[in-house]
Amino acid sequence: MGSLGEMTFRGDYIDGQFVMGSKPEDGWEVFSPADKKDKVGELTSSFAHIEAACVAAQRAYKEWSHTPKEKRFEYLNRLKAIYTARRETLAQCIARETGKPLWEALTEADGMAGKISVTLDSSMPLVADQKVENALPNVNGYTRFKSRGVMAVVGPFNFPGHLPNGHIVPALATGNTVVFKPSDKTPLVGQLMAEMFHEAEFPVGVFNLIHGKGEVGKRLVTSEHVDGVLFTGSYDVGLKIKQDTLSHHWKILALEMGGKNCTVVWKDADIEKAVYESIIGCFLTAGQRCSCTSKIILHKEVYDLFIENFYQTAKKLTIGHWQNNPFMGPLISDDSVDKYLRFQEIAKREGAECLMRGKTLDLDYEGNYVTPSIYLLASHDQKSVYQK
Repeated sequence: MGSLGEMTFRGDYIDGQFVMGSKPEDGWEVFSPADKKDKVGELTSSFAHIEAACVAAQRAYKEWSHTPKEKRFEYLNRLKAIYTARRETLAQCIARETGKPLWEALTEADGMAGKISVTLDSSMPLVADQKVENALPNVNGYTRFKSRGVMAVVGPFNFPGHLPNGHIVPALATGNTVVFKPSDKTPLVGQLMAEMFHEAEFPVGVFNLIHGKGEVGKRLVTSEHVDGVLFTGSYDVGLKIKQDTLSHHWKILALEMGGKNCTVVWKDADIEKAVYESIIGCFLTAGQRCSCTSKIILHKEVYDLFIENFYQTAKKLTIGHWQNNPFMGPLISDDSVDKYLRFQEIAKREGAECLMRGKTLDLDYEGNYVTPSIYLLASHDQKSVYQK
């Protein structure tokens, strides 16, 4: 199974059309983390397009916010039909850019269509107008929700379709317009989404897409034309967004950042189920999830049994190229591999016992493949944690 061929970069999507920057400030190549010989595409970014996209979204907001919600829902249901019809193409693009197995990428593609149903059927009733009888004596009260304006959506690499889609769909459903910047590691998924929005024939300017790295993201979230920032990504980047927009009192921030998640296995637990759920939580998507289980706390009475079963199961996990549908694909970049190996050394220096060492793998494809790792801590020095 070789390369699928280089994708054609169409530029940024602004005001209903794809445009290339006349004087690009930056350019980069994207290779699949599953196969470094598989060139996905070559891109450029243009700072001038940031304000152009924001102004287009601001201009479109005036009409979109007054469009009856039933009409907005029609556009979104049309998009849902396109997501569904092109799920395999979308999943293949996701798998190729992230390295996640095709079976997992298909669940992400399906989740994108499902998000539209959940939003329209279950979420929108929560922001419907409400009448409050006799809020004051002989006076009725009313609760009405209003759209905000232009939403800047900054997406991550690990779920390049599903997570930004989770911001975009509710924003559009409630009458806001969007400027979306996908991760520079997974830009072609963003381009494919823009093509689908175009096919759904949303009014021009309602959905816009700009490409770029960190500086483009910073200029987008700090734009005077942006009324809200919807971000999913790392803690460091989310914190920087908050700092950069401290004086922008009119902006709402929704910052979904990385977590350090615990599983507690008590003495009465079903060990087989606990091991299964923990394996999924720890190692799915090669651990590159904000919901990833990074710590497991065990009751002493089940400690040995759980550890043995967890260890034996982790050894059986299949790792490989996304087209071969393993359990786990590669990490997203060389930097991620270096960080993964470095932090294992830090764990050992801080007293952790290595049960399974994570190491790089040489497979048929030259990618960022690593094995799972398991480290044991017999005790926890709470004081040292707070001192840090």
